[in-house]
Amino acid sequence: MSQSTLENVFQQWQSDEALAEQMIPLVGKLYRQNNVVATMFGRSLIKKSVIRILKDHRFVRKIEGTELSVQDTFPIVEAMAAMNLGPAHVDIGKLAVSFKHQGGGDLNAFLTRELDEIVDGYQAGASIGEPKDVVLYGFGRIGRLLARVLVEKAGGGNLLRLRAIVVRGRGDIGKDLEKRASLLRRDSVHGPFEGSISVGVEARTLTVNGNVVQVIYADSPAEVDYTVYGIHNAVVVDNTGIWRDEAGLGQHLECKGAAKALLTAPGKGDIKNIVYGINHTSIGADDRIVSAASCTTNAIVPVLKVLNDEYGVKTGHVETVHAYTNDQNLIDNYHKGDRRGRSAALNMVLTETGAAKAVAKALPELEGKLTGNAIRVPTPNVSMAILNLTLEKETDAASLNDYLRRMSIDSNFQKQIDFVDSAEVVSSDFVGNRHAGIVDAKATIANGNHAVVYMWYDNEFGYSCQVIRILQHMSNVEFLKLPRH
Repeated sequence: MSQSTLENVFQQWQSDEALAEQMIPLVGKLYRQNNVVATMFGRSLIKKSVIRILKDHRFVRKIEGTELSVQDTFPIVEAMAAMNLGPAHVDIGKLAVSFKHQGGGDLNAFLTRELDEIVDGYQAGASIGEPKDVVLYGFGRIGRLLARVLVEKAGGGNLLRLRAIVVRGRGDIGKDLEKRASLLRRDSVHGPFEGSISVGVEARTLTVNGNVVQVIYADSPAEVDYTVYGIHNAVVVDNTGIWRDEAGLGQHLECKGAAKALLTAPGKGDIKNIVYGINHTSIGADDRIVSAASCTTNAIVPVLKVLNDEYGVKTGHVETVHAYTNDQNLIDNYHKGDRRGRSAALNMVLTETGAAKAVAKALPELEGKLTGNAIRVPTPNVSMAILNLTLEKETDAASLNDYLRRMSIDSNFQKQIDFVDSAEVVSSDFVGNRHAGIVDAKATIANGNHAVVYMWYDNEFGYSCQVIRILQHMSNVEFLKLPRH
């Protein structure tokens, strides 16, 4: 490669960086002033760095087969920022690809046509519902990640307001609050919190990026009156796992100021187990207690759904290779569960999973067709599910992967199913992934009626994003997604 060519490549990179820098405030303006969430093939561009934006453009080539540059998308974002748009999620990547495919032309006319439902602030695409108070009952791994996501989304008309967290008393309140703030500020797996956290000892509050969050100390729901803190009609997200049936979770509904309860674990009895994107529309106005099922159930059900729709699933086995959790011991010690007393950091631990049976609660058509087991492994986060399936329709690996790739970008399951086609990815590459599960195309095996699909999932963050989606649905917070095609 000649010196002049090298210089041209570098200059192009610098030009792309400059445009990405200019794009950031425009994306922020659309978000804060118009409640427009700009995405790149389902990946949010809100509060993203220059390098992250450029990498998301490269991602399009891998899944769409089309080169997409910030040179293509910046004019679209710039034009959108000058329009009076109503609330919506707008995929500028898909708009840019569509505009290229039609051969360019009048960009403003193109955007007016593609975004006609929200042009001039037309409210058909607006979010519906009123601002909803949210309380986190418990502040462990999932609770703190939910707090991060809720605070992140607070600036764009999300309508979900994190008002309080409930924890058990720990003696010195000042020291306890500092500990809570520190755990939210720093995370060994997910990295530092992007923002500012301050502690109000006298008021017992944490102020997170301007959001004042009340810290309530109580040993049981019976001790809490949320109305004292100006909290009304709240959804209480129980992430303790202490209560999983209607009787236990019903304690939250007896608290003044609480209206509904959402469990971040599989529910027992008649509690609806919800996998967002699959059966969330089954939540009725009278459903005051629902479960977000498990991280594994959320990871596998969307893929099982689309595979069953296209190929038919006759039987199957789900093997989960799961990161260790706080339920296990760091070193050998007594544990009421089989094998879980052995050191999580030193052993692969064979244990049970209810995910295979739980699939039927979200997909009744697969009831009795799946078995399952789990192996806990010495990694702190990101798990894998292996779907070993017998299908009704024959296929091959290339066809199966192409179908799953299309489902990840052009279906109603875009937020649930991600797709990667690399021979070099490992578990740590998926820390922070917001999808319920990620199909590993290079590992797919398919021959005739037999298929094996490997799926990664961030069992903490990806699951937390699914919980937030259920919260939005329970609170009637819905956004139009554009472009339609």
